Amino acid sequence: MALITAFTSAATDERTDIVRMLAEQRDIVLISVRGLDDAQAAARSTVSDLTLGGIVKHLAKGHRTWTHIMTGQPGTPDGMWDTGQYYLAEGDTLAGLLAEYAAAARATEEAVLSLPDLDRTVPLPEAPWAPGVVDRWSRRRILLQLLRETAQHAGHADIIRESLDGANTTAQLGT
Repeated sequence: MALITAFTSAATDERTDIVRMLAEQRDIVLISVRGLDDAQAAARSTVSDLTLGGIVKHLAKGHRTWTHIMTGQPGTPDGMWDTGQYYLAEGDTLAGLLAEYAAAARATEEAVLSLPDLDRTVPLPEAPWAPGVVDRWSRRRILLQLLRETAQHAGHADIIRESLDGANTTAQLGT
């Protein structure tokens, strides 16, 4: 799922580098779910409630949420504070979740390409636990947050996959 089609030139700049690193971390998540069926994607393999499908679902939601905020769309992104985003709902399939993740990633990359700069700050939605407090982040910080979150969950996914069946991203990469 190499989605960085818009960033195929050899030229490099900050925006391209961040998006490429984000795509690399996304690829690690995708390697972690390679060859799994829906039951395996929904299986808990550690004491945590995290599942591989739940991670994919959460990351797709994260892409959509942060892209909404980064592009200055009005209002709070739909379901931003929904704790159920880590859990598979009845009818969720790994294939469907992966399609959502790919679409969300593509939308993020397209949005990043359309931004005139990464320095502009945008307001974050008001958090339920801090009413009346509105913080502002630069678009760069939002992209770095998305990168950090994806990398963190890529590590979680690797551990969960290894706990499920012994496979891990290193073995699946052939290194």
